[in-house]
Amino acid sequence: MTDINIGINAEDRSNIAEGLKKLLADSYTLYLQTHNFHWNVTGPQFRELHLMFEEHYQDLALAVDDIAERIRTLDFVAPGTYKEFARLSSIEEVDGVPEAGVMVDLLTKGHEQVVQTARKVLKTAQDADDESTAALVGDRMRVHEKNSWMLRATRK
Repeated sequence: MTDINIGINAEDRSNIAEGLKKLLADSYTLYLQTHNFHWNVTGPQFRELHLMFEEHYQDLALAVDDIAERIRTLDFVAPGTYKEFARLSSIEEVDGVPEAGVMVDLLTKGHEQVVQTARKVLKTAQDADDESTAALVGDRMRVHEKNSWMLRATRK
């Protein structure tokens, strides 16, 4: 670590970075799962789901970069391997290609898990008066809450 002075002590920066690493891992795992489902979805809702999944994975691709850059801003190394993501992520990988309805259910749960992970790091950031991380995480929570709502709506 270098000597940085952004008004957040080293211990708080470390705790925030650890939470962001988990958020990054969950986001990247959800990105891969969403992209996989985009490629492989079939059935009567094909076009609707194919396009929705594309919107979601494109957003996630940008999000993982923002989260990783925030970790680096706090002066920590961002994880960047499948092995690290698998260790840190709370989202389980899926074997095979499920049918479209199961894809929707899995992605809904994945977005909800990202919100839960984000909520934990948000609290850590707020306790450390880290408004930059709190803003980033709050923005991500809104996206994932909306995406899970939209996914749930396709199952009604």
